[in-house]
Amino acid sequence: MPELPEVETIVRRLREPLIGRAFTGVHVGWERTVGTPVEELKRRLPGQRIEGIRRRGKYLVFRLSGGDSLIVHLKMTGDLEVLPVTDPPRRHDRLVFDLDNGRQLRFRDPRKFGRVYLTDDPAQVLGRLGPEPLDAAFTEEDFLALFNRRSARIKSLLLNQEFIAGLGNIYADEALFLAGIHPGRRADTLREEEKRRLYRAIRQVLHVAIEHGGSSLADEAYRGGRYQERFWVYGRAGRPCPACGAPIQRIRLSQRSAHFCPNCQPNDQLQNVV
Repeated sequence: MPELPEVETIVRRLREPLIGRAFTGVHVGWERTVGTPVEELKRRLPGQRIEGIRRRGKYLVFRLSGGDSLIVHLKMTGDLEVLPVTDPPRRHDRLVFDLDNGRQLRFRDPRKFGRVYLTDDPAQVLGRLGPEPLDAAFTEEDFLALFNRRSARIKSLLLNQEFIAGLGNIYADEALFLAGIHPGRRADTLREEEKRRLYRAIRQVLHVAIEHGGSSLADEAYRGGRYQERFWVYGRAGRPCPACGAPIQRIRLSQRSAHFCPNCQPNDQLQNVV
């Protein structure tokens, strides 16, 4: 699933060809992609101009001239491209938006999990998201405060979008490695210095991943990133740790995989990992 760096990369790629353009029509190939009533989308969207594009967590948010926001969640395999209207349709195009310059914004989603919403109140879709980890106003002290009364395993907590927005399997594993924290540790066992290291590691990993265009994985639609060439632990089970040479291990935590180095990320308190 595209995570914060991949979504941020897509947002930056779309700004130049889309800001200032107006929607002139909508073609719906898979109605369940649309989280808004389809007829309402077709009625309200045409004529609205794109005034800005930003990211919120793993969502893309298009600010429109009529006061609405078009919000897109790519889920596992979604991607957005701007193409000439003369380009032939593709098999997995679920939504196609006509633009006023003879081009189209196409939402391709092979596995059909992505969702698109048109709303005049973005909080209806985004309101429960946690803080943005790269926000300049999000300080170490703010991060420490998130742990109040939290006892879940730290990897599971980082994947909770209401705790912090934008992280998924890849960057949670990478940040925990840089912070030297085992993914199975309970959040209420972390010392203050460990939490501070994790705050810095999350921001470092995300900044570097954005610089490299995110990560391109074989089973996802997103392409173009190079951060996968720099993975410390993610997807490297059985291979030597780049820091110490110990074999990277993979375990299951709450039905999700976690990759870690048992030497660099020890955990004497880990029990009953399933």
